[in-house]
Amino acid sequence: MSCNANRLRALALYKELHRLGRDYPDPSYDFHGKLRQMFEKNKNLTDEEDIQKAFKLGEYIKNETLALYSLRKYRHLKRAYPSAQLTSMR
Repeated sequence: MSCNANRLRALALYKELHRLGRDYPDPSYDFHGKLRQMFEKNKNLTDEEDIQKAFKLGEYIKNETLALYSLRKYRHLKRAYPSAQLTSMR
């Protein structure tokens, strides 16, 4: 993969993770700070294998963050609408 293609892919991943970090539930975690540190640490990678590992880690973090948000939404809906079993017992 060319250097320019890796750069564009890294920028797209960074932007996507940055947008996801806006809604991160724990403000004390400093999602954006850790994100920036991770990308700055990997900015000088030259080996193609290391670059692909870094991209895979970034995609993994993206998927885990999305799963966290989905779980948060599910828990909110579960609290907002109690199940039929709980209401019939009363």
